Amino acid sequence: MKKNMGTIDRIIRIILAIVIAVLYFTHSINGTAAIILGIIAIIFLLTSLIGVCPAYIPFKISTICKKEEKK
Repeated sequence: MKKNMGTIDRIIRIILAIVIAVLYFTHSINGTAAIILGIIAIIFLLTSLIGVCPAYIPFKISTICKKEEKK
């Protein structure tokens, strides 16, 4: 699959996943909210690691800058 996530997009998703994990482990979120946010955090982390967001594909969205594509 062709990558469609830029560096900034990937960093933001990783930071959000970390924030959700911290909220979970400090018991700031629990119950259904913790489950839903945990799933979102896992999705954010996985998509950041592989550099592809399946939700972007049908809309032909890419957050990769022109400078990143040349690398």
